[in-house]
Amino acid sequence: MSSKVLTCCQARWAVFLSEFHFTITYRPGRLATLPDALSRQDVVWTDRDEHSSTNESPFFIIYGRTPSFDSIHISQDSPAGKLSTKLQSVQKVVKEELESEIRIFKKYTDINGTIPPDFQPGDKVWLASKNIKTTRPTKKLSERWLGPFEVIKKIGSHAYHLKFPQQWKSVHPVFHVSLLQPVKQSSIPNHNQLLPPPVLVEQQEEWEVAQVLDSKLRRGKLWYLVEWKEFSEDPERTTWEPASNLTNSPDLVKDFHSLYPDKPGPNTSRV
Repeated sequence: MSSKVLTCCQARWAVFLSEFHFTITYRPGRLATLPDALSRQDVVWTDRDEHSSTNESPFFIIYGRTPSFDSIHISQDSPAGKLSTKLQSVQKVVKEELESEIRIFKKYTDINGTIPPDFQPGDKVWLASKNIKTTRPTKKLSERWLGPFEVIKKIGSHAYHLKFPQQWKSVHPVFHVSLLQPVKQSSIPNHNQLLPPPVLVEQQEEWEVAQVLDSKLRRGKLWYLVEWKEFSEDPERTTWEPASNLTNSPDLVKDFHSLYPDKPGPNTSRV
């Protein structure tokens, strides 16, 4: 006990241990071979590895030298000014290496990828719908591209501010260029027209049913295969809908069962 002032607890232990004559010595043995080896293992090996982009180790970039294996220290004969100059030189080289890596990456991207378009204010663009929640009855009926929308201005180097209609006021109007596609004018009349708007039923949007194509029972519930008016020319846009979704189309359901009386219907046993 070398402390000049002992606490009450330390004083009691000091009196107790004073009756013994012993020394504490650490001797590594077989029982702690792995912990002993790990305790002596250098823990800064990751800092000594050269990075592929900079060709220097993180330790060298920060301290301007390579760490020794036995200890980490700064030589006493290294003036602060000399060390500072060396660090600035190292950081300059690292910056040049990183800029070179960026140029190589950009060149590779330009060759093997696509150069993002540069839109100007007033341009019309399509917006990818993958991050937009729509009111379509199913995701299958959702358009891959929404719009077109007018570009208001460019934000930074890779984002654009779009002009949205009033009903889109809850959607943030700034999007990354990867979510935008330029509108290409077609020589085909009306080719770029938007899809017809949905019908409002009790102030909620509802898409019109063109006809009922089939019916089936699924887990005791009645489902109908529906063709939508907005997509009548696209047979892949038909969807299976529960009977509860067709409450506003009773005549079409009745016509279907008149043509196919053997198909499952509202009066079919659902055991």
